[in-house]
Amino acid sequence: MIFNHLSLEKILQNLSIDSLNEMQETAMQTIKNEENVILLAPTGSGKTLGFLLPILEMLDSNNNGIQVLVLSPSRELALQIEQVFKSMVTGFKVNCCYGGHDISIEKNNLIEPPAILIGTPGRIADHLRNGRINTSTIKTMVLDEYDKCLEFGFKAEMSFLISQLNNLSKRIFTSATEAIEIQENIEISKPVVLNFLSEESPDNLKVKVVETPSDDRLNTLFKLVCSIGNRSTLIFCNQRQTVEQISSLLWEKRLANNVFHGGLDQDLRQRTLIKFRNGSHRILVTTDLASRGLDIPEIECVIHFNIPPTESIFTHRNGRTARMHAAGTTYLIISEKETLPPFLKDIPEYEKLPAKVVFPEQTLWVTLYIGAGKKEKISKMDVVGLLMQKGKLLKGELGLIDVLDHATYVAIKRDKIDKLLPLIKNAPIKKQKVKIEVAR
Repeated sequence: MIFNHLSLEKILQNLSIDSLNEMQETAMQTIKNEENVILLAPTGSGKTLGFLLPILEMLDSNNNGIQVLVLSPSRELALQIEQVFKSMVTGFKVNCCYGGHDISIEKNNLIEPPAILIGTPGRIADHLRNGRINTSTIKTMVLDEYDKCLEFGFKAEMSFLISQLNNLSKRIFTSATEAIEIQENIEISKPVVLNFLSEESPDNLKVKVVETPSDDRLNTLFKLVCSIGNRSTLIFCNQRQTVEQISSLLWEKRLANNVFHGGLDQDLRQRTLIKFRNGSHRILVTTDLASRGLDIPEIECVIHFNIPPTESIFTHRNGRTARMHAAGTTYLIISEKETLPPFLKDIPEYEKLPAKVVFPEQTLWVTLYIGAGKKEKISKMDVVGLLMQKGKLLKGELGLIDVLDHATYVAIKRDKIDKLLPLIKNAPIKKQKVKIEVAR
């Protein structure tokens, strides 16, 4: 099968994927043949590749305008879609626009339009209002996690955006939930619905309840996190204020963690996810912003510090664990003044916390910050060369490397960092002297 001169085998090789799953195969064929498609599939099932493959096949190399507009409810998801397409190595230009990103960079990128433009509704609407985007060549629109695009205060921007796209011939909506009606002004006529959602909880997911006195919820959480030990854990809260409160408590008790919510600036959100992905931190305290779409590793445990307000939110939070064939555990902290939520279909197991708190061990990794990135022509191989040649590290002492526009983050074995820093303190990288330190 050929996608714009590229074989499917080559694309999958570039992505380090062995084969497509059933959902991706079905989505690929349906999107190719149908004008309007709604794709419903769980978080982590690969929806992004499911719509990017048929889109690639439709791109015209002789068209110098924007051919596809992909809208995403969050910056992180927009960036992930861009990264997946770049990793496919297609030769087509792709750009990403989102709030918190340097708008001057985006303006320059739009001078020579990309074949695929990805972005958040607010930022794309801003570019449209200021005449930076020519919509006449846009034939395909993707609303990724469309229910969130319509829930997160984007309705005005979405109405404006749709009104500007007059030449659409294909519309693709994706979501990890079907519990929302598409508003009238978001036109999608007689769509083909591909529903890969299951009403059943995965067999490899354990649901447990932890009881707590109402005035001791934070301490109960601390004991629970300690009993979980060294497993990667997401702690979900209903409000940002609670996220910050819990994080502060855990730090006071010397439990390293990161926070993630919509009130943080983009750099901090990006750094937080990098540290969690590379194993420097195993605890992430978050709002429902982290419940869907994010490229974070297989999570072993999910803690609902607050009872989820809806079954849909409960499902999406739990969807971060027990994915594919891996097992996972989700914990609900319930006080004596609360009742079990009605959407629990089975009687959960009650978890009794040990009387003695055993403090978890430190993570094996720590994150190193290097003050240069793609815009300074830094590559992963440059970083590996510096750390192995000058820093005397062995291959197994280097973890994940993330090269951003103006910064690079590297996971280093914790027991090597103190010896490493003096060796590379003044060492240039690509003949440039850059700041190198443990990431904050």
